Amino acid sequence: MGAGVKLLLLGASGLVGRHTLDLALADLRVASVVAPARRGLPAHPKLSSPRVDFEQLDPGAPWWCADAVICTLGTTMRAAGSRAAFRRVDHDYPLAVARLARAHGTPAYVLNSATGADAGSRFFYNRVKGELEQDLAKEAFASLTFVRPGVIGGEREEFRPAERLLVSGLALAGPLLPRRWRLNPAAHIARALLEAALSPQAGIHIVSAEQLI
Repeated sequence: MGAGVKLLLLGASGLVGRHTLDLALADLRVASVVAPARRGLPAHPKLSSPRVDFEQLDPGAPWWCADAVICTLGTTMRAAGSRAAFRRVDHDYPLAVARLARAHGTPAYVLNSATGADAGSRFFYNRVKGELEQDLAKEAFASLTFVRPGVIGGEREEFRPAERLLVSGLALAGPLLPRRWRLNPAAHIARALLEAALSPQAGIHIVSAEQLI
């Protein structure tokens, strides 16, 4: 894609989403970003942030038509409170957005997924991520990219003590670890998501954790 790209960004208030939004707004190739959210985002000339309820998305909203969708929606089991609630946020909402965007002619979708995503996994988190990837592949996007980070490095708004301890340990041990186990900075993930959206390749593609160091 050249200059003048219109992006639809989901999850712009999260760690990776914030980095992605900042990069997109600063990129001269991007003409506008629509970032539907439950709460307002800081104003910017290139940004539109309609308030939405992901349980009741408006199928007639004009902003579903974009050049590409970048989805960074996600939660944790602790924040969600139950498996059903987690699945709604990490599977149902991204898939609903994909279907609406595709119905409006959007050709490309880029998902912030996870290492280990596998619809057949015995681990619930990995299984949900894998099922989402599997379901998105059925939506016939011209370009579909799954970015699969491992442990994500960066400062989150919510406090996650166990994750913070893991991030600190990986940061210290990074050079000694195999590449697939090293920390993936949120800024690197955001860059991979944005580039996949701005330079879409036909077919289904995977960006692994080793490529996000």
